[in-house]
Amino acid sequence: MMEKNSIGWQKQPSKPNIQGTIENAIKAITGEEVELNASGRTDAGVHAYAQVANFKTNSNLPIEKFPIAINSKLKKSIIIKNAEEVDERFHSRLTCKRKTYRYVINNSTTGTAIYRYLEYHISTKLDVKKMQEAVKYFEGEHDFKAFKASGTSSKSNVRTIYNAKVYQVDERIYIELTGNGFLYNMVRIIAGTLVDVGIGKILPEEIQQIIKEGKRQNAGKTLPAHGLYLLNVEY
Repeated sequence: MMEKNSIGWQKQPSKPNIQGTIENAIKAITGEEVELNASGRTDAGVHAYAQVANFKTNSNLPIEKFPIAINSKLKKSIIIKNAEEVDERFHSRLTCKRKTYRYVINNSTTGTAIYRYLEYHISTKLDVKKMQEAVKYFEGEHDFKAFKASGTSSKSNVRTIYNAKVYQVDERIYIELTGNGFLYNMVRIIAGTLVDVGIGKILPEEIQQIIKEGKRQNAGKTLPAHGLYLLNVEY
């Protein structure tokens, strides 16, 4: 599915959310109470080109009709792109092998009014070559303790980044990370750290030491959610 996410995925009582909105649409179509399992719980402001979610149903509606039927009950900021039957053991998050996230930075002098909620604007000219050098230090298996939100807990901070790249198209800079999983705010903190590299606050080779020491204060700030996109999910 595709979502312009201004309200967050996770279902919350009395608060608008993506999960609950889609579950209500499915109920309107099938008459069933379902629970969606997503590949990840995107925060408010984060967007998704390819969110994946699964649910169980006894409906006789042909599988190819589900996207059209559900979309007819959704607001235009959420679109179901495809539906398919999967093995009963499939779980969108637990069976996921890889995810790719993209962070979009507008590096023009003025930014843009139209896309202001779809990208992060920084007017300071960034050194893209240094950012490209720095991003490669994130590849491989590392303890990413320095790149998770303070106060959050997880069983392990170890994650594997298979591919990390920075590239520029006109005045926009794109940061893309493919990994087996990401800690809370990890991509946004890595993006913030790369911005610090781009402005000369951090040297590219210092990334290695920041990862090794595992101290959150040594990494960059957490960039705003609205520049982040879930780009792809692989199984």
